[in-house]
Amino acid sequence: MAVSAKIKEMMAGSSWIRRMFEAGQQLKAEHGADRVCDFSIGNPNLPPPAGFEKALFDILREDIPGKHGYMPNAGYPEVREKIAAHLSKEQGVPLRGGRVVLSCGAGGGLNVALKALLNPGDTVLASAPYFVEYAVYADNHGGSFASVRSKEDFDLDVGGIEKAVTPKTAALIINSPNNPSGQVYPEKTVAALARMLERKSREIGRSIYLLSDEPYRKIVFDGVAVPSVFRHYKNSIIVTSCSKDLSIPGERIGWIAVHPDAEDAEEIVNALILATRILGFVNAPALMQRAVARLVGVSVDAGIYQKKRDILCEGLARAGYEFARPKGTFYLLPKAPGGDELAFVDSLAKELILTVPGRGFGIPGHFRIAFCVEDAVIERSLEGFARAIQKFR
Repeated sequence: MAVSAKIKEMMAGSSWIRRMFEAGQQLKAEHGADRVCDFSIGNPNLPPPAGFEKALFDILREDIPGKHGYMPNAGYPEVREKIAAHLSKEQGVPLRGGRVVLSCGAGGGLNVALKALLNPGDTVLASAPYFVEYAVYADNHGGSFASVRSKEDFDLDVGGIEKAVTPKTAALIINSPNNPSGQVYPEKTVAALARMLERKSREIGRSIYLLSDEPYRKIVFDGVAVPSVFRHYKNSIIVTSCSKDLSIPGERIGWIAVHPDAEDAEEIVNALILATRILGFVNAPALMQRAVARLVGVSVDAGIYQKKRDILCEGLARAGYEFARPKGTFYLLPKAPGGDELAFVDSLAKELILTVPGRGFGIPGHFRIAFCVEDAVIERSLEGFARAIQKFR
């Protein structure tokens, strides 16, 4: 057998997002791309901010020794310092560049962090709904994965998470703004979570690390603010990317930041640096490091995504769908009429509308709509959404 049994199993249960994306390619070939409303994948449809291309051209024109060569595995020191200065303001906690490690996107950053933290058999917790790859990331590094269902409005169930903690719990991953629900966890929830993690860490005799996955931090609506985990919990690590705020997911650039007062902070940073190398990332892309250093804090206009949210939410509300209005990201997670989201997603596909079943995110009975598409696609889909729900009434 050429392929490992574990990979064969993973291939058989591959991501629902990718399955629906591939189904969409087939529908587009059969019916024409202009007739299919593809809400399957969270691929930002806004161009990068104007300064991004200028930064690239400026870097290419400048005479920089070793411009495309190796650098320290953690990234260029000057880039780490710029990111740390930005995070100090954003998180409200003083941070130096020595606590920042550049990564190949947030996915690469989470794998590096889990490689650094997990012992074989350790457990990683997350709140459902969660990003589809978290369980695989934990498995990659010898850990197991467990999830706790969120509250009805998709806020964290801190009490439920507390009950799920065991002596094997090494880390908790939170994702706010959340993919797929669009929820932003309120300050009081983050504060309560921090108090609980401190209490449970003492109780089980080991530090539980909070990994805050934040690639959508700047994609928020209606003046909502994303709370700082650093202000509330010292054993926390932020992992993020520029994929969404700069609309450059294909460039694979992000970073990991360790709270300056975390237990064994220096040793953790050194472990992150080693993991970056031995996992084969070696370093984050050199050109992208230099580019994002000139654009730290810059973002696409989230108001454009807010307008898309409003068009979609108003249309679905008129049709009778039940959902929590997203506070950020570019996702909506309605309840599936009738409760069987696989059947309902299939019904939508017959209307040439592609969405993703909620069970891929740990939340059956819901389905995800990625509304990072042209306004015309959203508007064109609304009649099909209305017809689909009528069939299930």
